[in-house]
Amino acid sequence: MTKHAPTTSAGAGADTVAGGPRRARRRGRTRVVPVPLLVPALAGLAFLLLPLIALLVRAPWRDLPDQLSSPEVWQALRLSLLCATSATGLSLLVGVPLAWLLARTEFPGRGFVRALVTLPLVLPPVVGGVALLLAFGRNGVVGQWLDAWFGITLPFTTTGVVLAETFVAMPFLVISVEGTLRAADPRYEEAATTLGASRFTAFRRVTLPLIAPGIAAGAVLAWARALGEFGATITFAGNFPGRTQTMPLAVYLALQNDPAAAIALSLVLLAVSIAVLAGLRDRWMRAS
Repeated sequence: MTKHAPTTSAGAGADTVAGGPRRARRRGRTRVVPVPLLVPALAGLAFLLLPLIALLVRAPWRDLPDQLSSPEVWQALRLSLLCATSATGLSLLVGVPLAWLLARTEFPGRGFVRALVTLPLVLPPVVGGVALLLAFGRNGVVGQWLDAWFGITLPFTTTGVVLAETFVAMPFLVISVEGTLRAADPRYEEAATTLGASRFTAFRRVTLPLIAPGIAAGAVLAWARALGEFGATITFAGNFPGRTQTMPLAVYLALQNDPAAAIALSLVLLAVSIAVLAGLRDRWMRAS
C-alpha cells in the first residue's frame, strides 16, 4: 500500500524539474495590466504600427505589378541583393574571427575594442560615409595608396557600396556571434586541444558547429541591415543607376518624382523585413 508514495513523489519531482523553469518564467507575468501602464503601452504600439498600416493602405495595389516590373526596379533590386550578399560574406569572413577574439581571449583594451566594433550601431550612417571617404577616397589615408600603387578607386563604385554596407552591418554579426560564443561551453574546445588538436582545428571542428545557429542569425541580421542601408551608401558610393543605386536609394529618388513607385519599392523592402523576422522567429521564441 505504501509503494505508490515514492512514485508520486518522483512524479512531482520530475514535474518540478521539467516544468519548474517554465513556471518560474510565467510566475513573473500577469494578466492584469494597470491602466497607467496600459495606455502608454498601447500608444507606443500604435505609434509603431500606424506608419506601416498607412503604407499598406495607400499602396497602389492595382498598379503594383506595373510598378515592380519596370527595368529600373529590377536593376536596383538585383544590385541590392548582390551588394547585401557580398557585404554579408565579407562580414562573415572577418566578423566571426573578430567575435571569437572578443569572446575567447584576454588582452589589454578588450573593452575598448568591443566599443569600437559596436560604434557603427550608434554612429549616424552619413558620418560613417564621410569616414569611409576620408579613409578610402582618392585622397584618403588608405585610398591614396590604393590609387597610386594599384589604380584601385573605391568611392562611387559597386565595391564602394559593398564596403559601406559592410561597415554598418558587420557589428550585428559580431554581437550575435560573440553572444553565442559566450553562451557555448569552452570546455569542448579545451578537450579537443588536450586530445592533440590545434586551436584552429578545435575552432573549425568543434566551435563552429556549436555556434552555427548564432552565426546564421547574425548573418541574416547583417544581410537585412545591409539591404536597407542608405546614408553611408549615398555618401561614399553616390546614387548612380545600375552601379550604386540600391533599393533604398531608388525609393528616395522615386519619392521626389513618382510617389507611387516609392511606395511600391517600400513594400518590397517591407516584405523582405517581414521575411527576416519570420526566419528568426523560432530563435527568438527559444530565447524567450
